[in-house]
Amino acid sequence: MNPNKALWEKGDFTRIAASMRESGAALVNALGVTNGLRVLDLGCGDGTTALPAARLGANVLGVDIARNLVEAGNKRAKDEGLTNCTFQEGDASDLRDLQDRTFDLVVSVFGAMFAPKPFEVAKEMVRVTRRGGRIVMGNWIPNDPTLVAQILRISSSYSPPPPEGFISPMTWGVETNVIERFGGAGIPKEKISFVKDTYTFNFRGSPSEFVAAFMNYYGPTMNAFEAAEKNNRAADLQRELEALFTSQNQSAANDRTSIPATFLRVTVAV
Repeated sequence: MNPNKALWEKGDFTRIAASMRESGAALVNALGVTNGLRVLDLGCGDGTTALPAARLGANVLGVDIARNLVEAGNKRAKDEGLTNCTFQEGDASDLRDLQDRTFDLVVSVFGAMFAPKPFEVAKEMVRVTRRGGRIVMGNWIPNDPTLVAQILRISSSYSPPPPEGFISPMTWGVETNVIERFGGAGIPKEKISFVKDTYTFNFRGSPSEFVAAFMNYYGPTMNAFEAAEKNNRAADLQRELEALFTSQNQSAANDRTSIPATFLRVTVAV
């Protein structure tokens, strides 16, 4: 199996995505989505940004490599009666089923950044976007002090080194890399803009319960715990993550966790 597919089909990312709904909707609302807009949500998960776009009247196709997340997205759309939102399996680096210049807006919020072959990802996003359309990415930033970058940093310290040739998904959070990748797809740098934005995770439970959700349902963290267990370091990893989540939690309620995380919002004019 494709390692990336195996990673995201592991566990149940919908349990984490539940904490991302409010910020996903807020981000979509800021993008000027209008009735009838053709939107591709790439690396869509179970629809955290796809469904809000459909609620605004866009015709949305969500594409994700994980079969279980595609199924969950289609169920959520059906349950809401959103006939203008469908999900299908696909690889962000090879969108062979999608025609050239099809979409007015291509969105990928913490999705396509995890696909291998970043130059191919950029080319495919540009290829399927109509001229005059936009691409908007949300990418985590390497070495950022906020939640997700620190989860991935801590997890990697307990994990074996990646295979030769591996390109970290966090490299999508570096502006020069983004410019180079879209430049390879024919987009001049003056058509690419960047802003640092905030995404807030809102979880119904304590910080330690939120860590448990990552331990049990988030593929990268699950892999880190499996590796740590082999070295009798799982308890150390858990303590380190619980300290991180507790220190960054901004909720005053004992049964709620609210943690803001900084990301790089990339806008490409095609």
